[in-house]
Formats: sequence, C-alpha cells, structure tokens
Amino acid sequence: MSDGQASHEKTLTALLPALAGANLIYGLGMLEMGMTFSFGQLVMDNEFAKMIKHAVRGIAVNDETLAVDVIRETGQFKDFLCHDTTLKHMRAVQSQPRLIDRSIREDWEKSGGTDITQRAEEEARHILETYKPDPVPPSVLDTLRSIVAEAEEECGVSKRKKDG
Repeated sequence: MSDGQASHEKTLTALLPALAGANLIYGLGMLEMGMTFSFGQLVMDNEFAKMIKHAVRGIAVNDETLAVDVIRETGQFKDFLCHDTTLKHMRAVQSQPRLIDRSIREDWEKSGGTDITQRAEEEARHILETYKPDPVPPSVLDTLRSIVAEAEEECGVSKRKKDG
C-alpha cells in the first residue's frame, strides 16, 4: 500500500545510490518488494526521481549565484528578498514538484486537504483516462514490420501459414 512510509523509504533508497553516483533509479511504482505495482506510487516515484535528479545536479557556485555584487549593492543587513536575483536563483535551486503540497495548513485544508497518495492516485487515473500517445511514424512501422517478417521467415512461420 502506498503511504508516507513507503514514499519515505523509496526516496531514501533512490537518493543514496544517486548521491553515490548511480545513474539508474529502479523500482518505480513497485511495492512489497516488487510483488505489487501501484500506478499512484509510480506517479509519486516519478516526482521523487525528478527531485533526486535535481539534487544530484548540485548547485552552481559562482560570482553570480553567490551574488557578491548584489551584496555590495544592497549592503549588509538589508532586504535581499525583493532583489530580482534572489527570485531568479531561488527558482533554479529549489525543486518544483507538482504533487508535493508546500502550502500552509489553512490553504491546504481549503483546497481539499488531500495527502500526496490521494493526489497521486487522482493524477494516475487522469493520465490513464486522457493520455493519447503520439502515433508511431510510418517509417518506424515499416522497419518493425520488416523485422517481424524477417524473423518469421527465419522461423518458417510464413511458410506454415501458407501450408496450414
């Protein structure tokens, strides 16, 4: 069952290897040691994977991101929150998840008070009901058909169809 514990465990078991240099996050959507699959958990895991990739990318440290000129311009103990560079760099550094609700409790309650599992399950249902994949280009279909035809020919499938 998807819940806070499963989400926490999945995030840690993906984050630690990613920080150690692994380039594969395994088991998205899986629960109970892979015995159960949850579309809601898949949606959550997708969000966690994006956040992990964001964290692993690191934070640029240079004159612009350190805002040395802005500090000189603004002065010590002044308001940096209203400066354009603060907003610009905050958005670049902070992850921007869609499912994780960072609202204050009052706003969260007004918007329905759903937890991440409920929001993920709703999103999964929405995707399953509305997703329309891009059509496969004709050239790709032709290539696939020729591969299948070649394989069938090698196995004698087309001959058996004619004989049968």
